[in-house]
Formats: sequence, C-alpha cells, structure tokens
Amino acid sequence: MGGMIQRTTNIGDEDRYRTLVQAVTDYAIYMLDPSGIVNSWNAGAERFKGYFSGEIIGQHFSLFYTAEDRESGLPAQALEIAAREGKFESEGWRVRRDGTRFWAHVVIDPIRDPSGQLTGFAKVTRDLTERKKAEEELRKSQEQFQRLIQGVTDYAIYMLDPEGIITSWNSGAERIKGYSADEIIGKHFSQFYTPEDRERGSPQRALETAARDGRVEREGWRVRKDGTRFWSHVVIDAIRDEDGKILGFAKITRDITERKKAQESLDQAREALFHSQKMDAIGKLTGGVAHDFNNLLMAVLGSLALLRKRLPADPQLLRLLDNAVLGAQRGASLTQRMLAFARRQQLDPKPVEIIGLIQGMKELLERSLGSRAIIETKFPLSLNQVMVDESQIELALLNLCVNARDAMPDGGTILISAREESIGQSQDAGLAPGQYVCLSITDTGEGMDEETLARATEPFFTTKGVGKGTGLGLSMVHGMMEQMGGRLLLRSRKGAGTTAEMWLPVAATTSDLAREQDVLSQQTTEVAPLRILAVDDDALVLLNTAAMLEDLGHTVAEAHSAMAALRLLEEQSFDLVITDHAMPKMTGLQLFDAIKDKWPNVPVIIATGYAELPGAREMKILSKPFTEHELASAIASTAV
Repeated sequence: MGGMIQRTTNIGDEDRYRTLVQAVTDYAIYMLDPSGIVNSWNAGAERFKGYFSGEIIGQHFSLFYTAEDRESGLPAQALEIAAREGKFESEGWRVRRDGTRFWAHVVIDPIRDPSGQLTGFAKVTRDLTERKKAEEELRKSQEQFQRLIQGVTDYAIYMLDPEGIITSWNSGAERIKGYSADEIIGKHFSQFYTPEDRERGSPQRALETAARDGRVEREGWRVRKDGTRFWSHVVIDAIRDEDGKILGFAKITRDITERKKAQESLDQAREALFHSQKMDAIGKLTGGVAHDFNNLLMAVLGSLALLRKRLPADPQLLRLLDNAVLGAQRGASLTQRMLAFARRQQLDPKPVEIIGLIQGMKELLERSLGSRAIIETKFPLSLNQVMVDESQIELALLNLCVNARDAMPDGGTILISAREESIGQSQDAGLAPGQYVCLSITDTGEGMDEETLARATEPFFTTKGVGKGTGLGLSMVHGMMEQMGGRLLLRSRKGAGTTAEMWLPVAATTSDLAREQDVLSQQTTEVAPLRILAVDDDALVLLNTAAMLEDLGHTVAEAHSAMAALRLLEEQSFDLVITDHAMPKMTGLQLFDAIKDKWPNVPVIIATGYAELPGAREMKILSKPFTEHELASAIASTAV
C-alpha cells in the first residue's frame, strides 16, 4: 500500500497500539490531520521536542521547522509528497520548544479510510543529532587529513588500487616525481621503477609482499618524469575492509639521495681512514723489521768484503764467497723495498724532466719486458719538471711495467702516458693542493677484482706464483710516492686491464742538486789517516764498521752508546764521529746536537736505514747497509 495506513482495526487493537506508541521514547510518533494540525503526541515526541501534549495538540506541525524551511514551504511540500506518493522521508534540522535545533530523520505516512479518503498523517521523527555530529566530525577530519596530505611536500603520498593503479596524488609526489595529478592518476605505479627493476618484477613483488605481510619497506633507485634517478625510501601498506579484503595500498616515498651521498662519503672516509691506519701500522712493523735486517746485512756484507781481501786466490772459495755476497745483496734489495713502503728510505729529490726520463728508459724497458709486450707512449708537447728521486722513479716505472707484462700472459700493449693536473682544496685525491704530473701505465691484461685491488699495495701480497714475485713491488712504489709527496692510484676491473697512476709533484724551481751530486761522486776517496769514533748500539754492526775503517787506514775507537761516545770525546780528541741514529736513550741526532754544541769543529756522519730524521739540519747521511767504498766516499766528503 506504499506506506499508507488504513483504519481497519477494531477498538481493542487501537487501544493496544495507542498504549504501545505512548510508551516509545526513542521516537517521536504523532498524528496530523489532513491540514497538518497535531492531534496526538507520545512520550518520545515530548522528550525530543520539549512540548507537553496539552501545549502542542491543535498546533500546526510546521512549528517544528526552521524559519528558513517554513519560508521555503517545506512543511506543505512534505504533506503533499506523502499524500501523492504514499510516503515522505527526509533528514534535516528541526526546532525544539526551547529554540535549540536537532538533526531529525522524518517519515510521514498518509492515513486513509477504507474508501481511500485521506484522513490525516502519521509522523515518525528520530533525533540523529549525535550521528550527525559524528559524521560532521568525520567529514572535517577527512578534510583536514586531505589538506594535510596535500600540504606535505617532503613525502610522495598516494594511493593504489589492488592492481597497482594510482588513484590519488599529493603535492609531495608531484614535487619529487615530477608528474601532475592529471598526468599520473590512472597509470600503473611501476613506471617509477628503473627498467632493470621492472624486468626483475620488483613492483609486483612489492605489492605481493605488502598484501601478504601487511607492509613492505625498501630503498632503491626510482625514476622521475624527466628520466633522472633518485634514491628513495619506500613504504607500502595494505588497506583492507572489515572482512579483510584488499581495497588497495597506501604508498609513501621519500627522496633520500642526499642522505645516501652523505653516507657514501662517510663510508669512503671511514674506509680511507681504516686503510691509512692499516698501512701505517704495517709500515711501522715493516720499517722496524727492515731496519734491524739492514744492520744484520751490513755486518754480513762488510765482513764478506773484508774476508775477500784476506782469502787466498782460490777460485772455488771465491765462487762461494761471491754467492754469499749475491744473496746478501738480494736481501739488501728487499730491505730497501720494505723501507720504501714504510717511507723510510733515503731519497734524493731533484727536478726531473719526466718525458726525457721515460724516453731514455724505453730501450731498457723493451729489453726487460721482452717481445710479448708492446710499449706505446702518449705525452703532451711539454710538461713541467717534477721533484722526485730520479733513480727511484726509474725503478718504480720498471716495476709497474713488469707487473703490466705479467698481467698479459698472451701479450698485449702497455701504454705509458702523462698529463698535468691541478689539485684543489675540495678534491678528494689524497694529495695536497697544487700542480702534479700524472704518469699512467695502462695494460690490456686480466685486471683485478675488488678484493685483489684493495690489497695490491700491501707488502708481500702477490697473485704471482711461488718464486715469481716478492709482493714488494707495488708496496715499494706506494711508499716511495707517499714519501715524495705524491700518490700511487690503481684502477682496475676484472677482465678490463689495469691502470697504475703515479701522481708526481711539480718542481717549484730548478736546482743544481744533480750537478752537485756529480761533483761529489767524482771527489777522491783517498784521505789522510784519521782518528775516528764509531758509535752503534749493535755490536755486530759496530765491529764491522770499525773493521772497514781500520782497513781504510784509520784509527778507530768504539762506543756502544751515545753517552759512552760523549765520555770518550771528553777524554780524547777525534777527527770524525760516525754514529748510528736509532739508539736507545739518546739517538744519533741528539748526539749530533750535543757534539755540535761542545765540539763544533768535529764533523759527524749519521749512518741510518731511515729517511725520516726529525728536524732540518746540515748533516752528512750514510745509508745502511753501506760498502767500504761508500764509507770512504762519505769520509772524504767531510774533509772538503
């Protein structure tokens, strides 16, 4: 009957219905006549609207409407619609007796007699103010949340449907990824991934993981609209309904490229510090061992040289003696490489024309490397001179070229090239700011993996077979370059060859050191017999030094410490003092200072295997191990 009420009940039923309606307090249930006059009133109506039945019965129901609704004719329209369509239902603001408003859900049904004649209306009203407030709060919350999401610019926050199609887009997503909402909504989110990640199925796996576990969090490269890449931190949360069905995904992306760069820089700095500390520790150990070994070799070589003078001319004995000398000399060569790694060898830096040096070595290199390796050179028209020890650079270049040849078992090309570079304050090259010549040796060989490359300059580390290398070649070059203010850089990939770069400091001014050295080497080693004080805490070395001095015709006094030497100087006069440097309690350098303070006219020669003597002084240095001829030359130089 479309909600229409017909009067077909008897008197007893009407009484029961009236009693029931009067007892209802959660609904306002009352009757209107055909014109809208209230003619019944229940307890619920009294509670909602605040009128007693005696106050409201006989009044028009439009009294409950707002002034605006009355002016628009809404009460009459409600009755007309109910009469025409059999029911009127709506929600809206209504007014209580005290003037306050409440949100009402209203149903009006027409009441007709058996003949169909309209006799009035039944009106049911429910107070939904609390629900309305909750809905309004929810709407406001949703609007605030939407404004919040749209206002976030540091995060890309957007929604995906269950298939990964983008359904919303905030301003942060537009800023980070470069797409406007109109361009991207409706597209699949996989277009933000790199081609490699799409081929691996990373987008789909991310959604599957989020659907299975509820959440997925990852970092990786993503692609902007313009094709550039950025490192992102991504969180994907699954969104489900009350039944657990997937409705879609919430995706939050943050651009952390700068943080990644900062972390990489920090990791590189830590790695560089660790490598520096490791190499320094190895250098100290290696230098100490080499120094002690130097002393032993000096005693061995000196004794063998003296022994050769005293042995009869027996070929078999001389052959054995020469063999022993050769072995000791090879040991001395090893100690020099170890000292080079530890940056404690004696160097004679002077301005060197690097292009001329290499061109002068080309024939030697070709003979040394054999026919398997083809040497090519590539130089600019001119280069500034570099401040280096020429002999050490030649040795380093030979070492690097031999390594390059050994890395090409089937033969290949070795390219020797040079270029000039300027290193500034901000460049992380491990070099002081200034001008450098970069001398590169590039091969086409097997190359090195990351692990081998990281250990290549460690002493005694080698990839060559037993007996084919000492593992000191690269470590020697590394130490020598550091000592001269340069650096050795190795660049290599497995299967792609290796490039060794020697960064050499440019010489500030020219020098006459080379000519002075030539004059010094040509000076006569013959001097008049001297009274010499020899000082060394190592008894073997001291005995050997004294024996060589006596063999040269000098008179020798021995002191096993610097303090003992000072006591002898107090008691006797000497023409020359030859002292070791590394001695306990008082070093050779401290002894030098004490002698110059009290006996300024007594020359001093410091014999040492170390290059790093603290302080700048005009002194004569004799490198250990030294031969009798080198000792005689040093003595002769003090007589000039």
